Amino acid sequence: LMTGILATEKANPLVAGLKDGLLMAQIKAIVVTLLLSVVATAVIGYIVKAITGLRPSEEVETSGLDLAEHGEEGYHG
Repeated sequence: LMTGILATEKANPLVAGLKDGLLMAQIKAIVVTLLLSVVATAVIGYIVKAITGLRPSEEVETSGLDLAEHGEEGYHG
């Protein structure tokens, strides 16, 4: 982002200023990247939720996830 802010037309004649030049292109790229990341994460979350679920059953949670996942009790309890 700082490249767009610090860019000068002396160093690069293709820079058309802050609004139309490098800075706006970088801001647009950041927004697109954030949107793509959020949407992709949500889609992956819904797929995982549909296939395996995101939470263990209450019984497994009560008995302890260490016991269910690893076959051993955590914290010597």
